Amino acid sequence: MEHEQRSFESFLTWTSSHLGISDSSTTTNQSHHSLGHSLCVSIFPHSGGRGLGAVRDLKKGELILRVPKSALLTSECVMEDKKLCLAVNRHSSLSSVQILTVCLLYEVGKGKTSRWHPYLVHLPQSYDLLAMFGEFEKQALQVDEAMWVTEKAVQKAKSEWKEALALMEDLMFKPQLLTFKAWVWAAATISSRTLHIPWDEAGCLCPIGDLFNYDAPGEELSGIENVTALSNGDKSIDVDEEQIDFHSQRLTDGGFEEDSNAYCFYARTNYKKGDQVLLCYGTYTNLELLEHYGFLLQENPNDKIFIPLEPAMYTSTSWSKESLYIHHDGKPSFALLAALRLWATPHNKRRSVGHLAYSGSQLSADNEIIIMKWLSKTCDAVLKNMPTSIEDDTLLVNALDSTISQDLITFMKIAKLMSSRDEVYTFLEAHNITDALSLSEMILSKKARSSMERWKLAVLWRLRYKKVLVDCISYCNRVLDSFMR
Repeated sequence: MEHEQRSFESFLTWTSSHLGISDSSTTTNQSHHSLGHSLCVSIFPHSGGRGLGAVRDLKKGELILRVPKSALLTSECVMEDKKLCLAVNRHSSLSSVQILTVCLLYEVGKGKTSRWHPYLVHLPQSYDLLAMFGEFEKQALQVDEAMWVTEKAVQKAKSEWKEALALMEDLMFKPQLLTFKAWVWAAATISSRTLHIPWDEAGCLCPIGDLFNYDAPGEELSGIENVTALSNGDKSIDVDEEQIDFHSQRLTDGGFEEDSNAYCFYARTNYKKGDQVLLCYGTYTNLELLEHYGFLLQENPNDKIFIPLEPAMYTSTSWSKESLYIHHDGKPSFALLAALRLWATPHNKRRSVGHLAYSGSQLSADNEIIIMKWLSKTCDAVLKNMPTSIEDDTLLVNALDSTISQDLITFMKIAKLMSSRDEVYTFLEAHNITDALSLSEMILSKKARSSMERWKLAVLWRLRYKKVLVDCISYCNRVLDSFMR
């Protein structure tokens, strides 16, 4: 641990002395350390692990970190290597993301001779993106949509790897760098750590800048649903473009600035000394966070879940399927309520009341009662059709937490309290952990431990999904009660 700390401190010194990265508000006030004027690297155990903390009070909008263009790891700078450049040009069908992934592995293959070696050795050794989920972890998500997204992510990673193999072989990569394991690690690094740059769609890797942990956009942004102009006969409803522009600006906590030829980061809010300083990557649901970054939030104001709808509900409205969802707090989206209200209206009356539905108005007490009963019943049916209950999932998360200290005995004790233990036994059998008597002496393999971490993420995701369904049922009941008064 002490050696690791010294190594990281050496890395921080390198980012200043060799890369010119500074957290000073001026270009002249630089010490030998890259951080210390505005930021420091700290551990935040309950909110992202290693991150950046404020060493003084910071004001919203204040410049807090500057990373020169020369410090950014991009395809452009790596391909200054003529051998790599010529090889890439011979494989022009690859995407910009595939090229950057190959560039990353190319630099890894150089070892200590790579200019980026001090940075590369401090990248995470593993990730928990959906593309890394095995069949067991995929099934643990339990929801068809989530399992489908996971399968798609895995297939995409394998397809891109196979397409890039010829280039990597052309470059005579070491055997271990030609494997799918190496590829999916590099692809996960690109997916979870790159920042946007205007000259390359693949983005850039940004030393120090990629240590900011995620802060989700606030509630006010999640209230803007994906609407521009929805036609309803000769009627239409438009979203105020100035409002959209205002909210989109909130997502900009940093960016590449041509004037300073550097990536500049700004405080997204006021921070007190010791606070973790966060960065908003954009608006993501928990499933999207898992897919692209390998984590999720317990409270995500931008989360949404989808439930099965009858075909007639889709055809009764001009809203897209992506707009018909339930918010993180259990409230149906504006579009879902409008679609349900029109669906519950006789065909011959829909045109006359369509403008009311599209403006968000209730059509009648009877109509509202019908849709609330349907929504409540559907959410309840989805819950009852899930393999495990909220109570079981809560117990399972606690059991999985116990493995952090290799406490498998506690894991099994908690697991035995669950009404359904099939999932637990499936995991144990898959990793040859079958003798309960020897669990006290069992040490999980690295593979089993990694699988368990992803399993926990899957359980946390489905648990949050189920809680939203419960909250939606409560919402429906409150609306129904209001009609009974």
